[in-house]
Amino acid sequence: MKLNKKIFFKIHSWVGIKLSILFFIVCFSGSLATLSHEMDWLFFPEIRAEYKGEYAPYNTRVANIRSAFPKGKIVYWGASNESYLCDIAQVVENGQRYYVFTNPYTGEVQGTATLTFQRFFRDLHYFLFIPFQVGHFTVLIFGFMLFISMTTALFFYKKWWRKLFELKIGKGRLAFFRSLHRLVGLWSVPFAILFSITGIWYFVERTNLGGVSKIANTRSPSIEAPRLDSAVFATISYDIDYDKAVQSAINAIPGLTVKDILPPGRPDGVLYVNGMSDVPLVRNRANRIFLHPLTLEVIGIQEAKKISTVTWLNDIADPLHFGYWGGLITKVIWFIGGMAISGLVLSGIWVALKRTAHYQKPKRKTWKYINYIFTGIMLFFMYGTLVVRYAASSLSIIIISTIMIMMAVLSWYVFDHQLMKKHKPQ
Repeated sequence: MKLNKKIFFKIHSWVGIKLSILFFIVCFSGSLATLSHEMDWLFFPEIRAEYKGEYAPYNTRVANIRSAFPKGKIVYWGASNESYLCDIAQVVENGQRYYVFTNPYTGEVQGTATLTFQRFFRDLHYFLFIPFQVGHFTVLIFGFMLFISMTTALFFYKKWWRKLFELKIGKGRLAFFRSLHRLVGLWSVPFAILFSITGIWYFVERTNLGGVSKIANTRSPSIEAPRLDSAVFATISYDIDYDKAVQSAINAIPGLTVKDILPPGRPDGVLYVNGMSDVPLVRNRANRIFLHPLTLEVIGIQEAKKISTVTWLNDIADPLHFGYWGGLITKVIWFIGGMAISGLVLSGIWVALKRTAHYQKPKRKTWKYINYIFTGIMLFFMYGTLVVRYAASSLSIIIISTIMIMMAVLSWYVFDHQLMKKHKPQ
């Protein structure tokens, strides 16, 4: 069958309308995820830090965490890239994970939480809270959907470059929103290309197509026998000399700025350290140092300057996808781009419904209910995760529920009640 403008339009409409709700959730959650650290700063005063130039010793900070959680275990230490944010240590105590806000300049533990905006929106964007890899692959497939939606639009918009500044005003509501949809879409193409290509790369990595995952990800070594005995392993996350470990990592990769530290998660596990070097654009994991948790001897290393092309492609995906490679400025730009694409989904739905509205009562659409069912499944697992895993407070659940109900009511009013009234099509 010969492809023409009409067929491309049908493909574009199918992707945007049939998968509309899920498409919007993926795009909207990803947009909010880019500024989730800043949302934490806004709503968690205890996560704020004032830059003082010099950092407190790691061992001092760990000692303060141990005082707050004497029966806990540090499973992850993340140093913020933003000077106005505390480090976040993830501590597990009595089966519950806590996010501990540690001031990097004073060493003080300023507060704790079982859930942060960063964690919530990243999890929502990564896998929609749906387990068994179903949610994760659903999100990854939308990388292909976004690419298809973008490319088909460019094919059916004849001489689209002439419409970069075209906005029809005074020619009716439908004409205005159609031109606005086209205008925003054309200016969003660079972001759509970036988000879709990196999303497709995530799919390739996750499915290990062509052995990409094995090539791109350095395997963590194990310490040789004897393994850590149970008593040593129980307190190892507190007993490590972190200042010495950080210095060992810097000696291994001169100029390294340590960011993430992971104590051993099993008796034969190693101490894992990563960070930033003078190699631009790559994520922290491009520089990896593996240390013996007792001797702090370097037993494995990956340096960003020496990684393969496949590994480099893998390590630039996150900074490009979420826009944090240039600090707050690029995150804001990426946020605007993501919100523009989210708006395109909504405006596309409105235009399509407005165009097809007629006197008869609309027939039930199978895809509409598929969207509803999938969203219902997502909400079920989301609330389960909030209660069981995150131990979210009643206030947090009420706030999340209120926002979702308001969005649902507004969506029904705009996209169902108003548009499905009996009126003449425009």
